[in-house]
Amino acid sequence: QVQLVESGGGLVQPGGSLRLSCAASGFTLEHYAMAWFRRAPGKEREGVSCVTYSGDNTHYADSVKGRFTMSRDIPKNTVYLQMDSLKPEDTAVYYCAQAEFCSWSDNEYAYWGQGTQVTVSS
Repeated sequence: QVQLVESGGGLVQPGGSLRLSCAASGFTLEHYAMAWFRRAPGKEREGVSCVTYSGDNTHYADSVKGRFTMSRDIPKNTVYLQMDSLKPEDTAVYYCAQAEFCSWSDNEYAYWGQGTQVTVSS
């Protein structure tokens, strides 16, 4: 069955970096779009980035453009989110998700990981 397992979260100081991983099983990345979402305390879940099934395009929310980079490793069936220049407002639980096409609507995503906590604080 489909499984998504995130890892790599933690506590980091403002300006620091983290790399999140999402190990996928039960399907191959080449056939699905993959996205990262996040939910900050007291806020709704929001899309952060998404890579198309072909891997030709990666989309980013305005709030993370130029700071976050999403990538995927097909042989490892894993997607990554490299987060640089982190800010306190990036504090959230980060989730990876699978869909047929990239969308900022979380309703389009059929499968989700359990989430990994990222805390940016001095």
